Amino acid sequence: MPTAIDNASLPSRSKLVNIGKSHNLDRLPRLVPRKKAPPQQNPLPVPPTPPLPPPVDSQKLCFHKPTRRILSPHDYEIFEASPTYSLILSFVFSLSQAAADKKITSTYQDEASDAIENLLSVLSAVEEIVTRCPPVDQGGSRFGNPSFRDFLDTIAVEISSWHSLLNVQSDHAIVEVSTYLHNSFGNRARIDYGSGHELNFMMWLLCLNRLSILPQSTFPRLSLQVFPRYIRLMRRIQSTYYLEPAGSHGVWGLDDYHFLPFLFGASQLLHHPYIRPLSIHNELVLEEEGDEYIYLDMVRETMASKSVKGLKWTQPMLDDISGAKNWEKVEQGMRRMFVKEVLGKLPVMQHFLFGSLVPAAEGMSREEELGVNPEEKEPEGGEMVVAQDGVQHVHRSDAWGDCCGIKIPSTVAATQEAKKKGEEDNFRRIPFD
Repeated sequence: MPTAIDNASLPSRSKLVNIGKSHNLDRLPRLVPRKKAPPQQNPLPVPPTPPLPPPVDSQKLCFHKPTRRILSPHDYEIFEASPTYSLILSFVFSLSQAAADKKITSTYQDEASDAIENLLSVLSAVEEIVTRCPPVDQGGSRFGNPSFRDFLDTIAVEISSWHSLLNVQSDHAIVEVSTYLHNSFGNRARIDYGSGHELNFMMWLLCLNRLSILPQSTFPRLSLQVFPRYIRLMRRIQSTYYLEPAGSHGVWGLDDYHFLPFLFGASQLLHHPYIRPLSIHNELVLEEEGDEYIYLDMVRETMASKSVKGLKWTQPMLDDISGAKNWEKVEQGMRRMFVKEVLGKLPVMQHFLFGSLVPAAEGMSREEELGVNPEEKEPEGGEMVVAQDGVQHVHRSDAWGDCCGIKIPSTVAATQEAKKKGEEDNFRRIPFD
């Protein structure tokens, strides 16, 4: 029992209440909700689609073999402000828009076009040449196979007849237009392939559009029949001749070789009812829908060609993009990327070819003025003289540098060599995965 002294030493109830009030013990601190951070805005505006000019009057043109004209940063600045720059944007973005919300098979119901059928026949003829020019045995090497040069030399012999089939009228016009097709399969000296060669294929189609052979009514079939056929052809060429990725940065990008399939593919999926950007991680979606949608097909092919399992390790940019809210965000990002990473890169655009249908602007350099050999006359190994800050220097593609990057073997070659050893089903997992 507490004693009288103990009770006297304890504070009274009224005193406790007063102490609590003096220290605000009966009030909870006021909760202030945190303010949401404003969403980050991309500083780069979404590039619009410029209006596509009408076809040119071929009678007023002086056809000639296309050559490189972007030989210095100053040349690029002139090009960026030229009508040709807008023409390229207009054509590529118009093809992308023509694919919007369409399955590949939906274009099979479009009105028949002899021009489209002829284009598909040309690509089939190219594939036959792949069969006729088999790769030589390199003893397990994963670098470019020299038989690729025989393949390109055979194309050069037959390419004129293909353009007669396409109704390109004059011999001089055939020389100009066919140069873009011939340069769309890779570089003969370096035995590599990249987004610049893919752009040459687009410029081949653009030339045919300028000659009124491919009107805008054919654009959906160009995007969803002809271009996917070209991509399938390139996969066979890449796996047959072990084409090296052009430059050293493709392995960290969307794909080792291609860019435009992701732009066209994102446009296809713009308002799809259930396929979301995150769906690229669902193998069932890739399997069931990959034949209809270019983007999914590219992801499926990328995953199949890697020896390491997981997009976050092999294609981290694709993995990041899959977190986008919707396909509209992805498509807008692809437009920005095309402008910045393809048309905006001097290492890519220094190989771009200008003729009369895709003309250079006044004031751009000429190869002969700087003593630069045409690209097809470069020695094996890809030695090239380029101008930087007004000073010419020799750059080799098989050494470190910003022009053409590090010479690296393709992952396609690694997969093909693994198949030869019966190891293609064994994914190598990252130790900390």
